[in-house]
Amino acid sequence: MSIPIQNRYDFVYFFDVTDGNPNGDPDAGNLPRIDPETNQGLVTDVCLKRKIRNFVSETHNEIPGQRIYVREKAVLNTLHNEAYLALELKPESKKLPKDENKAKALTDWMCANFFDIRTFGAVMSTDVNCGQVRGPLQLTFARSIDPVVSAEFAITRCAVTNEKDVDKERTIGRKFNVPYGLYRCHGFLNATLAEKTGFSEDDLKLLKGALNFMFEADRSAARGLMAPVRCIAFRHEGKLGNARADELFAQVTAKLRLELKAENRPARSHSDYEIEFAGNLPAGVTLEEWVPSFPVI
Repeated sequence: MSIPIQNRYDFVYFFDVTDGNPNGDPDAGNLPRIDPETNQGLVTDVCLKRKIRNFVSETHNEIPGQRIYVREKAVLNTLHNEAYLALELKPESKKLPKDENKAKALTDWMCANFFDIRTFGAVMSTDVNCGQVRGPLQLTFARSIDPVVSAEFAITRCAVTNEKDVDKERTIGRKFNVPYGLYRCHGFLNATLAEKTGFSEDDLKLLKGALNFMFEADRSAARGLMAPVRCIAFRHEGKLGNARADELFAQVTAKLRLELKAENRPARSHSDYEIEFAGNLPAGVTLEEWVPSFPVI
């Protein structure tokens, strides 16, 4: 595994959805998540992290050090026990070892073996206690550039579950859909925390791959067509950074093209938007493109 990253990164990640539900709300009948005051679409950070985890699990789970900790049907205490066995320690219910070096060794072992712990952090203070880790990568909710329309469609099922219902009418269901939405998310990668968890240059390369291809490993009929559009990243020379993230993000704009505004037409493709960096880079900050399909304007 390569050395921990030595630079802070802040990035703006754009992705879109066409004829799909990018992140349904189970408390609202699985309707697409929407800001009730602006009608902008929302996708939670948890949803995006799940897609990154799924991509890494699909492509790197057999590689040492790249396992996924938070996954479907995972028994966390069982995973914690692996650390105790590897270090020849005996767990005490809900307690870390009193020896600080042993406690740190348990946490370090978990970081070294699980990509998502190194990346996002984890609370591992369960019955088999492996401590807590604050991860170097944080993501915000993604928010659509413009308000989205939540369309609702009736669907039918011609098959029945039981033989006694064979003569009944078809079952009616509902399906929710966003015709089109371009979403923007912000990410923060902290080099100081990366040094503590071991998040490395190799992990950064894998993260970039996930941002490019995570939707390919997450296809479903409900989500329609989802795809990355742009990822504009700011690389700082120092670990603590050379400029404030909000000032950098403010210089990245996504605007509906003038011809669509003039004709009062809704967007239906990422090409209906102009995404650009418009400003001056502060000293010690360089611009990178992490989704190389679309060049920086």
